[in-house]
Amino acid sequence: MRTADVLVVGGGIAGLSVAARLAGQARVVVVEGESAPGYHASGRSVAFAHYGLGNEPVRALTALSMAELAEHGSVHPALHIASIGEIAALDALEDVHREYGCDFARIGCDEARALMPALRPEACVAALVDHGSLKLDTNAMLQAHAASLKAAGGTLVTGARVHAIAREGDGWRVATAAGDVAAPILVNAAGAWADVIAQMAGVTPIGLQPRRRTVISFAAPEGEDVRTWPFTKTVGEGFYLLPEGRGQLLASSMDQTPSEPCDAAAEELDIAIAADRVEQATTLPIRRISHSWAGLRSFAPDELPVIGEAAGAPGFIWCAGQGGAGFQTAPALSAIAAAATLGLPFPDDCLRAGLTPETFAPARLGA
Repeated sequence: MRTADVLVVGGGIAGLSVAARLAGQARVVVVEGESAPGYHASGRSVAFAHYGLGNEPVRALTALSMAELAEHGSVHPALHIASIGEIAALDALEDVHREYGCDFARIGCDEARALMPALRPEACVAALVDHGSLKLDTNAMLQAHAASLKAAGGTLVTGARVHAIAREGDGWRVATAAGDVAAPILVNAAGAWADVIAQMAGVTPIGLQPRRRTVISFAAPEGEDVRTWPFTKTVGEGFYLLPEGRGQLLASSMDQTPSEPCDAAAEELDIAIAADRVEQATTLPIRRISHSWAGLRSFAPDELPVIGEAAGAPGFIWCAGQGGAGFQTAPALSAIAAAATLGLPFPDDCLRAGLTPETFAPARLGA
Protein backbone atom coordinates (compact mmCIF):
# COMPACT_ATOMS: atom_id res chain seq x y z
CA MET A 1 0.00 0.00 0.00
CA ARG A 2 1.24 3.47 -0.91
CA THR A 3 1.14 6.22 1.67
CA ALA A 4 1.22 9.97 1.20
CA ASP A 5 0.59 13.24 2.99
CA VAL A 6 -1.85 14.24 0.25
CA LEU A 7 -3.69 11.99 -2.19
CA VAL A 8 -5.08 13.75 -5.27
CA VAL A 9 -7.83 11.91 -7.15
CA GLY A 10 -7.81 12.99 -10.79
CA GLY A 11 -4.99 13.61 -13.26
CA GLY A 12 -6.53 16.39 -15.34
CA ILE A 13 -5.44 20.02 -15.21
CA ALA A 14 -7.15 20.58 -11.84
CA GLY A 15 -5.47 17.65 -10.11
CA LEU A 16 -2.04 18.04 -11.67
CA SER A 17 -1.81 21.79 -11.13
CA VAL A 18 -2.63 21.57 -7.42
CA ALA A 19 -0.42 18.49 -7.00
CA ALA A 20 2.53 20.32 -8.53
CA ARG A 21 2.05 23.21 -6.08
CA LEU A 22 1.77 20.86 -3.10
CA ALA A 23 4.65 18.55 -3.99
CA GLY A 24 7.36 20.82 -2.63
CA GLN A 25 5.62 20.96 0.75
CA ALA A 26 4.17 17.47 1.16
CA ARG A 27 4.44 13.89 -0.11
CA VAL A 28 1.88 13.81 -2.91
CA VAL A 29 0.38 10.91 -4.85
CA VAL A 30 -1.97 11.52 -7.79
CA VAL A 31 -4.20 8.66 -8.95
CA GLU A 32 -5.68 8.78 -12.44
CA GLY A 33 -8.15 6.17 -13.65
CA GLU A 34 -7.11 6.30 -17.30
CA SER A 35 -3.84 5.18 -18.89
CA ALA A 36 -2.56 8.76 -19.23
CA PRO A 37 -3.26 12.10 -17.53
CA GLY A 38 -5.68 14.55 -19.12
CA TYR A 39 -7.66 11.85 -20.92
CA HIS A 40 -11.14 13.33 -20.49
CA ALA A 41 -12.07 17.06 -20.38
CA SER A 42 -8.48 18.31 -20.10
CA GLY A 43 -7.33 16.37 -23.16
CA ARG A 44 -10.27 17.57 -25.25
CA SER A 45 -10.21 21.27 -24.44
CA VAL A 46 -9.63 23.91 -27.10
CA ALA A 47 -8.22 26.00 -24.22
CA PHE A 48 -8.23 29.56 -25.47
CA ALA A 49 -7.81 32.02 -22.60
CA HIS A 50 -10.08 35.05 -22.94
CA TYR A 51 -12.52 37.18 -20.97
CA GLY A 52 -15.66 36.14 -22.80
CA LEU A 53 -16.02 33.03 -20.67
CA GLY A 54 -17.61 32.58 -17.27
CA ASN A 55 -18.93 34.90 -14.59
CA GLU A 56 -17.10 37.63 -12.66
CA PRO A 57 -15.14 35.41 -10.22
CA VAL A 58 -14.00 33.25 -13.15
CA ARG A 59 -12.82 36.36 -14.99
CA ALA A 60 -10.94 37.49 -11.88
CA LEU A 61 -9.26 34.08 -11.71
CA THR A 62 -8.38 34.38 -15.40
CA ALA A 63 -6.77 37.78 -14.86
CA LEU A 64 -4.72 36.41 -11.96
CA SER A 65 -3.59 33.49 -14.13
CA MET A 66 -2.64 35.20 -17.39
CA ALA A 67 1.03 35.87 -16.59
CA GLU A 68 1.70 32.22 -15.74
CA LEU A 69 -0.41 31.00 -18.67
CA ALA A 70 1.82 32.95 -21.05
CA GLU A 71 4.57 30.40 -20.35
CA HIS A 72 2.55 27.80 -22.25
CA GLY A 73 0.52 29.99 -24.59
CA SER A 74 0.90 32.16 -27.65
CA VAL A 75 -0.74 35.56 -28.02
CA HIS A 76 -3.59 35.34 -30.52
CA PRO A 77 -6.43 37.83 -31.04
CA ALA A 78 -9.98 37.05 -29.94
CA LEU A 79 -12.82 38.56 -31.96
CA HIS A 80 -16.16 38.78 -30.13
CA ILE A 81 -18.95 39.47 -32.63
CA ALA A 82 -22.46 40.74 -32.04
CA SER A 83 -25.63 40.78 -34.10
CA ILE A 84 -28.10 43.67 -33.88
CA GLY A 85 -29.83 42.09 -30.89
CA GLU A 86 -26.62 41.49 -28.96
CA ILE A 87 -25.22 45.02 -28.61
CA ALA A 88 -26.03 45.18 -24.89
CA ALA A 89 -24.05 41.97 -24.32
CA LEU A 90 -21.15 43.40 -26.31
CA ASP A 91 -21.29 46.61 -24.25
CA ALA A 92 -21.07 44.54 -21.06
CA LEU A 93 -18.11 42.57 -22.44
CA GLU A 94 -16.39 45.84 -23.37
CA ASP A 95 -16.77 46.97 -19.75
CA VAL A 96 -15.10 43.74 -18.61
CA HIS A 97 -12.14 44.24 -20.94
CA ARG A 98 -11.77 47.83 -19.77
CA GLU A 99 -11.92 46.77 -16.10
CA TYR A 100 -9.07 44.28 -16.58
CA GLY A 101 -6.91 46.63 -18.63
CA CYS A 102 -6.96 44.47 -21.75
CA ASP A 103 -5.42 45.54 -25.03
CA PHE A 104 -8.71 45.72 -26.90
CA ALA A 105 -10.69 47.81 -29.36
CA ARG A 106 -14.37 48.18 -30.21
CA ILE A 107 -14.72 47.89 -33.98
CA GLY A 108 -17.36 47.85 -36.68
CA CYS A 109 -18.35 45.20 -39.18
CA ASP A 110 -15.86 46.18 -41.89
CA GLU A 111 -12.94 46.09 -39.45
CA ALA A 112 -14.12 42.75 -38.09
CA ARG A 113 -14.29 41.30 -41.61
CA ALA A 114 -10.80 42.57 -42.34
CA LEU A 115 -9.62 40.37 -39.45
CA MET A 116 -11.97 37.48 -40.23
CA PRO A 117 -12.62 37.61 -44.01
CA ALA A 118 -15.10 34.70 -44.05
CA LEU A 119 -17.56 36.54 -41.80
CA ARG A 120 -20.92 37.43 -43.37
CA PRO A 121 -21.89 41.11 -42.90
CA GLU A 122 -25.27 40.23 -41.39
CA ALA A 123 -23.60 38.14 -38.67
CA CYS A 124 -21.72 41.08 -37.20
CA VAL A 125 -22.90 44.67 -36.76
CA ALA A 126 -20.24 45.39 -34.13
CA ALA A 127 -17.36 43.55 -32.50
CA LEU A 128 -14.65 43.69 -29.91
CA VAL A 129 -11.11 42.51 -30.60
CA ASP A 130 -8.83 41.54 -27.71
CA HIS A 131 -5.20 41.52 -28.81
CA GLY A 132 -3.92 39.87 -25.62
CA SER A 133 -5.81 36.57 -25.59
CA LEU A 134 -3.82 33.35 -25.42
CA LYS A 135 -4.01 30.10 -27.34
CA LEU A 136 -2.85 27.56 -24.76
CA ASP A 137 -0.77 24.45 -25.31
CA THR A 138 -2.76 22.09 -23.12
CA ASN A 139 -0.41 19.14 -23.48
CA ALA A 140 2.58 21.29 -22.54
CA MET A 141 0.74 22.53 -19.44
CA LEU A 142 -0.20 19.02 -18.32
CA GLN A 143 3.30 17.66 -18.93
CA ALA A 144 4.93 20.61 -17.13
CA HIS A 145 2.82 19.99 -14.02
CA ALA A 146 3.53 16.26 -14.16
CA ALA A 147 7.26 16.98 -14.45
CA SER A 148 7.15 19.41 -11.52
CA LEU A 149 5.32 16.84 -9.42
CA LYS A 150 7.93 14.18 -10.21
CA ALA A 151 10.89 16.53 -9.68
CA ALA A 152 9.61 17.35 -6.18
CA GLY A 153 9.33 13.67 -5.27
CA GLY A 154 5.63 13.26 -6.00
CA THR A 155 4.06 10.29 -7.79
CA LEU A 156 1.52 10.04 -10.60
CA VAL A 157 -0.17 6.62 -10.83
CA THR A 158 -2.19 5.97 -14.00
CA GLY A 159 -4.59 3.10 -14.58
CA ALA A 160 -5.72 3.63 -10.99
CA ARG A 161 -9.49 3.83 -11.21
CA VAL A 162 -10.96 4.29 -7.72
CA HIS A 163 -13.12 1.42 -6.45
CA ALA A 164 -13.73 2.36 -2.83
CA ILE A 165 -12.91 5.02 -0.24
CA ALA A 166 -12.95 4.46 3.49
CA ARG A 167 -12.28 6.59 6.53
CA GLU A 168 -9.30 5.05 8.33
CA GLY A 169 -8.34 6.65 11.63
CA ASP A 170 -7.72 10.33 10.94
CA GLY A 171 -7.24 9.81 7.21
CA TRP A 172 -8.49 8.16 4.05
CA ARG A 173 -7.82 4.81 2.44
CA VAL A 174 -8.54 4.66 -1.28
CA ALA A 175 -8.74 1.36 -3.15
CA THR A 176 -7.75 1.65 -6.81
CA ALA A 177 -7.09 -0.71 -9.70
CA ALA A 178 -3.36 -0.08 -9.10
CA GLY A 179 -3.47 -0.75 -5.38
CA ASP A 180 -4.48 1.05 -2.19
CA VAL A 181 -3.29 4.51 -1.16
CA ALA A 182 -3.62 5.98 2.35
CA ALA A 183 -3.30 9.65 3.25
CA PRO A 184 -4.65 12.05 5.88
CA ILE A 185 -5.77 14.45 3.12
CA LEU A 186 -7.72 13.60 -0.03
CA VAL A 187 -8.10 16.22 -2.77
CA ASN A 188 -11.11 15.48 -4.96
CA ALA A 189 -10.14 16.73 -8.43
CA ALA A 190 -12.03 14.05 -10.34
CA GLY A 191 -13.76 16.34 -12.83
CA ALA A 192 -17.12 15.00 -13.97
CA TRP A 193 -16.75 12.18 -11.42
CA ALA A 194 -16.17 14.46 -8.40
CA ASP A 195 -19.62 13.80 -6.91
CA VAL A 196 -19.13 10.06 -7.45
CA ILE A 197 -15.87 10.23 -5.48
CA ALA A 198 -17.61 12.20 -2.73
CA GLN A 199 -20.37 9.61 -2.43
CA MET A 200 -17.79 6.82 -2.19
CA ALA A 201 -16.23 8.72 0.73
CA GLY A 202 -19.58 9.33 2.44
CA VAL A 203 -19.35 13.06 1.72
CA THR A 204 -22.35 15.18 0.66
CA PRO A 205 -22.25 15.80 -3.12
CA ILE A 206 -22.25 19.36 -4.47
CA GLY A 207 -24.80 18.74 -7.23
CA LEU A 208 -22.20 18.76 -9.99
CA GLN A 209 -23.62 18.79 -13.51
CA PRO A 210 -21.42 17.54 -16.36
CA ARG A 211 -22.33 19.14 -19.69
CA ARG A 212 -21.22 17.81 -23.05
CA ARG A 213 -19.55 20.16 -25.53
CA THR A 214 -18.77 19.18 -29.13
CA VAL A 215 -15.95 20.40 -31.37
CA ILE A 216 -15.58 19.81 -35.10
CA SER A 217 -12.54 20.12 -37.34
CA PHE A 218 -12.73 20.87 -41.05
CA ALA A 219 -10.52 22.08 -43.89
CA ALA A 220 -9.98 25.78 -44.50
CA PRO A 221 -10.68 27.14 -48.01
CA GLU A 222 -8.17 25.72 -50.46
CA GLY A 223 -5.00 27.76 -50.64
CA GLU A 224 -5.99 29.93 -47.66
CA ASP A 225 -3.50 30.27 -44.78
CA VAL A 226 -5.83 30.79 -41.83
CA ARG A 227 -3.21 30.90 -39.08
CA THR A 228 -3.69 34.65 -38.60
CA TRP A 229 -7.47 34.43 -38.36
CA PRO A 230 -8.68 35.35 -34.87
CA PHE A 231 -10.49 33.16 -32.41
CA THR A 232 -14.02 34.26 -33.35
CA LYS A 233 -16.91 33.94 -30.93
CA THR A 234 -20.48 35.18 -30.79
CA VAL A 235 -21.30 37.08 -27.60
CA GLY A 236 -24.60 35.21 -27.33
CA GLU A 237 -25.77 31.80 -28.46
CA GLY A 238 -24.02 30.82 -31.64
CA PHE A 239 -20.56 29.41 -32.17
CA TYR A 240 -16.84 29.87 -31.86
CA LEU A 241 -14.27 29.28 -34.58
CA LEU A 242 -10.48 29.28 -34.59
CA PRO A 243 -7.57 28.17 -36.75
CA GLU A 244 -5.74 24.94 -36.05
CA GLY A 245 -2.56 25.17 -38.08
CA ARG A 246 -2.30 26.45 -41.64
CA GLY A 247 -5.21 24.67 -43.27
CA GLN A 248 -7.63 23.49 -40.57
CA LEU A 249 -10.35 25.20 -38.55
CA LEU A 250 -12.03 24.15 -35.30
CA ALA A 251 -15.58 25.13 -34.40
CA SER A 252 -18.21 24.52 -31.75
CA SER A 253 -21.83 25.54 -31.29
CA MET A 254 -20.96 25.95 -27.59
CA ASP A 255 -23.48 23.22 -26.73
CA GLN A 256 -24.06 22.41 -23.08
CA THR A 257 -25.98 19.15 -23.05
CA PRO A 258 -26.44 17.64 -19.55
CA SER A 259 -24.73 14.27 -19.26
CA GLU A 260 -23.85 11.57 -16.81
CA PRO A 261 -20.10 11.19 -16.14
CA CYS A 262 -18.79 9.19 -19.11
CA ASP A 263 -16.25 8.97 -21.90
CA ALA A 264 -18.10 11.56 -23.96
CA ALA A 265 -18.47 11.20 -27.73
CA ALA A 266 -19.73 13.65 -30.33
CA GLU A 267 -23.30 13.01 -31.47
CA GLU A 268 -24.45 13.52 -35.06
CA LEU A 269 -27.01 16.21 -34.20
CA ASP A 270 -24.45 18.29 -32.29
CA ILE A 271 -21.96 17.96 -35.15
CA ALA A 272 -24.62 19.11 -37.63
CA ILE A 273 -25.65 22.09 -35.49
CA ALA A 274 -22.04 23.26 -35.17
CA ALA A 275 -21.49 23.03 -38.92
CA ASP A 276 -24.77 24.80 -39.69
CA ARG A 277 -24.08 27.72 -37.36
CA VAL A 278 -20.68 28.27 -38.94
CA GLU A 279 -22.14 28.15 -42.45
CA GLN A 280 -24.95 30.55 -41.53
CA ALA A 281 -22.54 33.18 -40.18
CA THR A 282 -19.63 32.74 -42.59
CA THR A 283 -18.90 31.98 -46.23
CA LEU A 284 -17.08 28.78 -45.24
CA PRO A 285 -18.45 25.65 -46.95
CA ILE A 286 -18.11 22.63 -44.68
CA ARG A 287 -18.16 19.76 -47.15
CA ARG A 288 -16.57 17.21 -44.84
CA ILE A 289 -15.92 17.00 -41.10
CA SER A 290 -12.29 15.94 -40.69
CA HIS A 291 -12.68 15.06 -37.04
CA SER A 292 -15.09 15.60 -34.17
CA TRP A 293 -15.01 15.01 -30.45
CA ALA A 294 -16.77 15.90 -27.22
CA GLY A 295 -15.77 16.53 -23.65
CA LEU A 296 -17.59 17.11 -20.38
CA ARG A 297 -17.41 20.53 -18.71
CA SER A 298 -18.54 20.27 -15.08
CA PHE A 299 -20.55 22.94 -13.26
CA ALA A 300 -21.68 23.45 -9.69
CA PRO A 301 -25.27 24.74 -9.39
CA ASP A 302 -24.07 28.39 -9.20
CA GLU A 303 -21.44 27.81 -11.92
CA LEU A 304 -18.54 28.72 -9.63
CA PRO A 305 -15.60 26.43 -8.83
CA VAL A 306 -15.78 24.52 -5.55
CA ILE A 307 -12.59 24.69 -3.50
CA GLY A 308 -12.28 23.84 0.19
CA GLU A 309 -12.81 21.28 2.91
CA ALA A 310 -16.09 19.38 3.02
CA ALA A 311 -18.31 19.90 6.05
CA GLY A 312 -18.01 17.07 8.56
CA ALA A 313 -15.23 15.35 6.60
CA PRO A 314 -11.82 16.54 7.83
CA GLY A 315 -9.14 16.21 5.19
CA PHE A 316 -11.56 15.88 2.27
CA ILE A 317 -10.81 18.84 -0.04
CA TRP A 318 -12.96 19.74 -3.01
CA CYS A 319 -11.26 20.97 -6.21
CA ALA A 320 -14.05 20.72 -8.75
CA GLY A 321 -16.57 22.55 -10.92
CA GLN A 322 -14.19 24.51 -13.16
CA GLY A 323 -16.93 24.73 -15.79
CA GLY A 324 -14.82 24.73 -18.94
CA ALA A 325 -12.37 27.33 -17.62
CA GLY A 326 -10.02 24.80 -16.02
CA PHE A 327 -6.93 25.64 -18.02
CA GLN A 328 -7.30 29.41 -18.02
CA THR A 329 -7.91 29.56 -14.26
CA ALA A 330 -5.54 26.76 -13.19
CA PRO A 331 -2.70 28.96 -11.89
CA ALA A 332 -4.96 30.91 -9.52
CA LEU A 333 -7.28 28.06 -8.59
CA SER A 334 -4.40 25.69 -7.81
CA ALA A 335 -2.93 28.29 -5.45
CA ILE A 336 -6.30 28.58 -3.68
CA ALA A 337 -6.67 24.79 -3.51
CA ALA A 338 -3.13 24.30 -2.24
CA ALA A 339 -3.74 26.82 0.54
CA ALA A 340 -7.00 25.11 1.50
CA THR A 341 -5.29 21.71 1.52
CA LEU A 342 -2.43 22.81 3.79
CA GLY A 343 -4.54 25.08 6.01
CA LEU A 344 -2.67 28.18 4.84
CA PRO A 345 -4.10 31.71 4.44
CA PHE A 346 -6.10 32.50 1.32
CA PRO A 347 -3.72 33.92 -1.32
CA ASP A 348 -3.22 37.69 -1.00
CA ASP A 349 -3.52 38.40 -4.71
CA CYS A 350 -6.90 36.65 -4.76
CA LEU A 351 -8.09 38.73 -1.79
CA ARG A 352 -6.99 41.91 -3.57
CA ALA A 353 -9.03 40.81 -6.59
CA GLY A 354 -12.16 40.68 -4.43
CA LEU A 355 -12.23 36.90 -4.02
CA THR A 356 -12.61 35.20 -0.64
CA PRO A 357 -12.56 31.63 0.66
CA GLU A 358 -16.36 31.85 0.93
CA THR A 359 -16.59 32.56 -2.82
CA PHE A 360 -15.61 28.97 -3.56
CA ALA A 361 -16.33 27.12 -0.30
CA PRO A 362 -18.41 23.93 -0.57
CA ALA A 363 -20.42 25.13 2.43
CA ARG A 364 -22.31 27.53 0.14
CA LEU A 365 -23.78 24.40 -1.50
CA GLY A 366 -24.44 22.59 1.77
CA ALA A 367 -21.47 20.27 1.21
